[in-house]
Amino acid sequence: MNAVRYGTPQAFLDAAEPFLLRDEAGHNLLLGIPARLAARGVRAGRGAGPGAAAGVYLATAVHGGEIAAAAMMTPPWRLVLSHTASADAVRCIAEDVRTVRPLPPGVHGPDLIAAEFVEVWERLTGEPARPVVRERIHRLDEVRPVPAVGGHHRRAEEAERALLLEWLSAFAAEAFGDDRRPPNEAESVVDSRLGSPTEGLVLWHDGGPRCLAGYAGPTRHGIRIGPVYTPPEHRNRGYGTACVAELSRLMLARGRRFCMLFTDLANPTSNRIYRRIGYEPVCDVAEYRFLRP
Repeated sequence: MNAVRYGTPQAFLDAAEPFLLRDEAGHNLLLGIPARLAARGVRAGRGAGPGAAAGVYLATAVHGGEIAAAAMMTPPWRLVLSHTASADAVRCIAEDVRTVRPLPPGVHGPDLIAAEFVEVWERLTGEPARPVVRERIHRLDEVRPVPAVGGHHRRAEEAERALLLEWLSAFAAEAFGDDRRPPNEAESVVDSRLGSPTEGLVLWHDGGPRCLAGYAGPTRHGIRIGPVYTPPEHRNRGYGTACVAELSRLMLARGRRFCMLFTDLANPTSNRIYRRIGYEPVCDVAEYRFLRP
């Protein structure tokens, strides 16, 4: 088993996409993020030269000419791991990532794979890890009928930037608690979504904005929905359900075969709501933060 690194996101996709498409919904981050980087002309590496991005890591574990696992890191975000049936592949990626600078702040991947990586990482580096969140990836192929509510959904506008920043910051605080998030995370999301033809933010409007939902990370056949946030004063009125249902319907109408989203397993309400819309579980994933001085 040996690790193979790729100098560009497109080279990574050319090599790893057939492997990743075996579970397109489960691998939506590993497919969608490199595709976005490739469209921007970003290269992997330490930032030397035009188009390079410091610390971007794109790699696979290969055995007998076959890819057994894939991994990606786009600082300041955590390392993202694919599904794999090989413990050797997990160890191979961990040994390779240990030589990367900056080191990953944590790891995100399928439940058992992430836990196995954490064990290997602690043996290699002495760094323990703390679980941040456990999530479930869902997939929707058809939107089910949902109760009607007042209002309609519309694309968010640049003039609403202050509101978008406020709501996205509140979402992060609620979803991740005191876990340290990358600086200016909300600003980065707003900038990328408002200025992109393939990503965006929408608001449910009923006498004023009531709920926020986003879409991003298109893969070959799907697109990821999220984040989704309703301020406390507007909850329990069906706005979030209606907004996600209408946004999902729009994405399918635009030619996507399916939509995907992440839910927090600690929030049974959101899991129940999305199932009602038509989202079905695909797999569970876990996110850890490494504890280092």
